Amino acid sequence: MSQAEQFDTLILGSGQGGKLLAWHLARSGQTVAVVERRWVGGACPAVACLPSKNEIWSARVAHLARHAAPFGTVTGPVRTDMAVVRGRKQGMVDREIAFHLGAYKDSGAELIMGTGRFVAPKTIEVALNDGGTRRLSGDKVVVNVGTHAAMPDIPGLAAARPLTHIGALELEVLPAHLIVLGGGYVGIEMAQAYRRFGSRVTIIEPGRQLMGREDADVADEILGILTAEGIEILLGAQPVNVHGISGDEVAVMLRTAAGEQKVEGSDLLVAVGRSANTGDIGLDRAGVALDARGFVKVNERLETTASGVWAIGECAGSPQFTHVSVDDFRIVRDNMAGGNRRTDDRLVPYVMFTDPPLARVGLSEGEAQRKGIPVRIARLPMSNVLRTEATDETEGFMKAVVGANDDRILGFTMIGSEAGEVMAAIQTAMLAELPYTKLRDAVISHLTIAEGLGPLFGNVPPRL
Repeated sequence: MSQAEQFDTLILGSGQGGKLLAWHLARSGQTVAVVERRWVGGACPAVACLPSKNEIWSARVAHLARHAAPFGTVTGPVRTDMAVVRGRKQGMVDREIAFHLGAYKDSGAELIMGTGRFVAPKTIEVALNDGGTRRLSGDKVVVNVGTHAAMPDIPGLAAARPLTHIGALELEVLPAHLIVLGGGYVGIEMAQAYRRFGSRVTIIEPGRQLMGREDADVADEILGILTAEGIEILLGAQPVNVHGISGDEVAVMLRTAAGEQKVEGSDLLVAVGRSANTGDIGLDRAGVALDARGFVKVNERLETTASGVWAIGECAGSPQFTHVSVDDFRIVRDNMAGGNRRTDDRLVPYVMFTDPPLARVGLSEGEAQRKGIPVRIARLPMSNVLRTEATDETEGFMKAVVGANDDRILGFTMIGSEAGEVMAAIQTAMLAELPYTKLRDAVISHLTIAEGLGPLFGNVPPRL
């Protein structure tokens, strides 16, 4: 057995939190190695966040071009060239790769491209992508392997070679009819984008509503927006089997309350959730335990069951957002230096990048009810926000959750133009523990979307 190369810190996976930690520690004088099997910089800049939002923006441009006439701009027939869409996206990815390679070089952290598996505590053997192997060991080790698209056990599904979000961003030919399994964030974003590119689109969702974790009024609003754009949505539809090949002809048999139904299309996209990339990487040899769902078991400090081994990001069960992985980095960075930062006291926001977008932070109305927290609810249709009179972006609403017996803002949900930016203002107020009255009475610039916060919080019912 060859002698392992020794590093101060060894990181398996180059996702957002892991690479930030690597660059920080290397700049601080440590010897650091990062093992990445495929994507320089991790999934976010290569096949997830940035590429998907790039193509979603292209779809928005196509949509605006098709609907320019009411605004006084006359266009001819609009057609999407998916090869150009993909090329624009790939150009951005290439720039990201160059940036990341430069950041590794500048920091002094070593990026090792290959497949890593634990062979002993704090020791990883790497099958290098360009041939050969290396054995690495670290005084401290970080697991940062991320997740992958879950593939449900539906007869015929795997044989149909369906798309995941990765393949959907590589298409150079527009699908005639895209079938989307899953009515969550990824499925909805991709469904709207491809409908705007010009595909016929059908969403199949086994649950009673889209986005099962959201309030019913939120799901209903998104349902209406998507339906108005011509997307067919089948709720309470359980896939039974799949026939054919995605990219040619494919058919999904469904079980519904009304009986069996067949949906036929040209392409099939699976977007039903995420599974951790923790299988077959030797975590048992490292003394790192998994939870019942296959995610790395960590405490609130992101320490695993093995001494000196940490986990960051989605593989650790953290909320599946890049900005959470960034915070995981800060927690591990500070705790490695003797601090005591935790994951159980953070306020996590998120955005679904539909048009209009959905943004939420804190408690939803339904969560408050389920937890028995007494609250007051205020709503404001986006049509009541004056800026939408100028832009015709009247779809959606704002909803605030305020404590019943005090004036704390407990949560905020918005479907509407610039929802993510408006939500950030609410998040800031929540972090500062401002009473809702501060925003109700604030002087907010006219004519902005955020100006709607005044009338929204003016609708908060009085205390009981």
